[in-house]
Amino acid sequence: MCYLVAKRFNSIGSLALQTSHGQHLIDLKRRILAAVDAENIQLVTISRPSAYGEYEPYQFVDTEQEFEEKVKEI
Repeated sequence: MCYLVAKRFNSIGSLALQTSHGQHLIDLKRRILAAVDAENIQLVTISRPSAYGEYEPYQFVDTEQEFEEKVKEI
């Protein structure tokens, strides 16, 4: 288990989606980066949100589709 986190550089807070490692995660990250301004959006994979305070506060989402839609809005 891991979390995919999206954050706009120089902003407060981030989006987080609980997911799992593997090719599916790689494909998801590539698809999102192709659809957004990749120079201003940071996508990182972390093990547990409590260890990464620099991305707080987290807004957790439940589905990949919701994550993709919200990343496009940030």
